[in-house]
Amino acid sequence: MSETANNNQEDQHGNTPADDSIVENIVEEAMNAESNDAAANNDPVAALEAEVAELKDRLLRAAAEVENTRRRAKKDVEDAANYAITKFARDLLDVGDNLRRALEAAGNDADADPAMKTLIDGVEMTEKTLLKAMEQNGIKKLDPLGEKLDPNQHQAVFEMPNPAYPDGHVAQVMQAGYVLKDRLLRPAMVGVTKNPTGQDGSKNDEPGGNIDTSA
Repeated sequence: MSETANNNQEDQHGNTPADDSIVENIVEEAMNAESNDAAANNDPVAALEAEVAELKDRLLRAAAEVENTRRRAKKDVEDAANYAITKFARDLLDVGDNLRRALEAAGNDADADPAMKTLIDGVEMTEKTLLKAMEQNGIKKLDPLGEKLDPNQHQAVFEMPNPAYPDGHVAQVMQAGYVLKDRLLRPAMVGVTKNPTGQDGSKNDEPGGNIDTSA
């Protein structure tokens, strides 16, 4: 009889009621997990928080772009103010060059003629006034005699032996250079020292080593 009862407790698939209960629990737990995931995905609060985070990110990006644009605009305004006279400054360089050529052409012979000396004095005063006015507007003259060649400010035209300076130094200035603020208007045209092998210059690269103290 007990065997018949046990057989009756098994279903047609051979499962007992206890087995069916375990299977049902597993299925229920799986369904509950899926339901919880779906609820989390459809949670309006979570959706709003995600949207707020996205909008915040967009806002920060837009603010950064606005700040970059503001900085670029400010720099453009500053550059326009600092370098607005660039073309006019370059035109003035020819005036300064001509005044210097006139003084160099007069030489020391001007001392013998009082009238010529007065004229030369006037030219010198004009040159000094021009250079002062240029400096007041941020234009600085470059006269790099004895300095080490700087490709950013000097243009080497030729090489020459000169034992007074080490190799690679400016031994002659053919044409002075000029800078406006920190921008190069015109490089200085220079001759650079190239001494024969074994012949060293008497000056060095130490600070103050290239200063002319003969005056």
